[in-house]
Amino acid sequence: MEISYKLEHFEGPLDLLLHLIEKNKVNIYDIPIVEITNQYLDYVNHMDQEDLNLVSDFLVMAATLIDIKSRMLLPKEEEEEAAEDDPRAELVARLLEYKKYKYISQELADLEDSAGMHLYKPPTIPPEVAKYQPPVDLDQLLDGLTLARLQTIFQQVMKRKEDKIDRVRSSFGTIRKEPVSLEEKIGSVMTYARKHRSFRFRQILETGADKLEVVVTFLAVLELMKIGKIYLTQEHIFDDMQIETLEPEGQEEELNLEGLEDIME
Repeated sequence: MEISYKLEHFEGPLDLLLHLIEKNKVNIYDIPIVEITNQYLDYVNHMDQEDLNLVSDFLVMAATLIDIKSRMLLPKEEEEEAAEDDPRAELVARLLEYKKYKYISQELADLEDSAGMHLYKPPTIPPEVAKYQPPVDLDQLLDGLTLARLQTIFQQVMKRKEDKIDRVRSSFGTIRKEPVSLEEKIGSVMTYARKHRSFRFRQILETGADKLEVVVTFLAVLELMKIGKIYLTQEHIFDDMQIETLEPEGQEEELNLEGLEDIME
């Protein structure tokens, strides 16, 4: 964090110089450099020497003043005097800039102090008034609108609408889930088994059966094997399965289908 130091009544060497100029009531554009330098050095000699960081800034300015003073005291020839710039010009520019910012800071400080004495009441606008919007001026809204311009806007809107459509998914039909009951399928498979006694798995699949129905039919076959109603064999992997019923011919026992609800879940 930057710390601002203040030496007595002066914020820095430029502040001290500006004070001396105003105190002596001299023109800032024509500074009596000898007199101002002597007064400046007198102040520096009486400064507290403990803080070298602060004193160094004043010493640099003292060296600058002495340099300007020595250049102004040296005798010059007429041609050189006319051609050479005033040694005080740079110092005068710095003083004017510092004076400008100093006065601006004082103005801002005064504005801050005066602003602290103002109190502002928060707005208490009724909700119905706050929501009010002036009616739309149709003449202003439609100003410059032609049929060609209206057609262009319509085409742009329709194009944006078409761009939002998925060309692939929009061609899909509606997918409906056909309910397939495992209990009913077990009954139909067992009925088929009692009638044909020995058959292949493909034979019990109805024409046009979808994947769901094939899966449920296979689960029905497995459940019938589990309760000992049919026997299944398969010679090679991916071969069709041969199914035989284990019930004696002419004897139809009631199926025990406990636990099928858990299977369907």
